[in-house]
Amino acid sequence: FILLSLMTALLSAGCDRMITPRHAQQLKDAESKAAAGDFARAISLYESALEDRPGDAEVHYKLALLYDDKMNDPLNALHHFKRYLIIAPNGARANDVKGFVKRDEVALLTSLSGDALISRAEATRLRNENLSLRKELDEARGRAHIAAIEQSPTPEKTKGAAKQTYVVQRGDTLASISRKFYKTSTRWKQILDANRNVIDNPKKLAAGQTLVIPARTSSR
Repeated sequence: FILLSLMTALLSAGCDRMITPRHAQQLKDAESKAAAGDFARAISLYESALEDRPGDAEVHYKLALLYDDKMNDPLNALHHFKRYLIIAPNGARANDVKGFVKRDEVALLTSLSGDALISRAEATRLRNENLSLRKELDEARGRAHIAAIEQSPTPEKTKGAAKQTYVVQRGDTLASISRKFYKTSTRWKQILDANRNVIDNPKKLAAGQTLVIPARTSSR
């Protein structure tokens, strides 16, 4: 019995050594691809890493940011943000993620009420998925005895001074620039409207372009 237990422990340790380097290499490669602007490949590598360790909250967070900022895909961003909250409800990024979830839900509803970007079937699937994820999140909060904290909104200051400008960097998107200046990716259209005379393709910004960043206005 002792010999069998020892062999089992050694086999388990061997498996860990085999899996851990592969997982670490996938994350390293994904970060490298993201830094190089190959966001689709980075997403693929992160998704592969999740196949080995679906409970890796940090990978879900990084995937959500890629979908949100680089791919303008709030649907998939929401999925990974919510998986992060289920896995790590008390995580270091939990408060930020809760804010991102609210903003992406608003962005998604806005896209549906205006120029529909996704089909009715996808909208139904999203609603059902959100209900399921919310239930999981509520259960996780209950198990962890987390009290719901109401965050008081911080009023934004309206700037009446000269317009701000920004020089586009490699890999920038309207959504990522929006997050940089407004702390949310949902105001990308405001930036586009202010720069239609210089932006030829909203989905592919040219590095070195100088964009006008409109002053913040109250969201009320």
